[in-house]
Amino acid sequence: MSTKLFVGNLPYRLTSNEIEDMFSQFGAVTDVHVPVDRDTGRPRGFAFVTMATAEEASAATKDLDGQDIEGRNIVVNEARPREERGGGRRGGGDFRRF
Repeated sequence: MSTKLFVGNLPYRLTSNEIEDMFSQFGAVTDVHVPVDRDTGRPRGFAFVTMATAEEASAATKDLDGQDIEGRNIVVNEARPREERGGGRRGGGDFRRF
């Protein structure tokens, strides 16, 4: 069963290929997702890496969590499910017309 990992505090210049290379030494990487800022298009400094098995993910977590990558201590842990956000309007104001 595959396991998704959260990888935080990454240097902004790292590409998904470089992240995949870093994790592939622990096993098969099935997916790497690097979210980007919608305004600037730049990476946001974190990624999600999916490993093929829980054992591979555990090995990667144990070895890479806290490692210094270009002067930044990265954080690696199992990703939590995304929390549901409330829908509807944002901001205040009454949009009814009188």
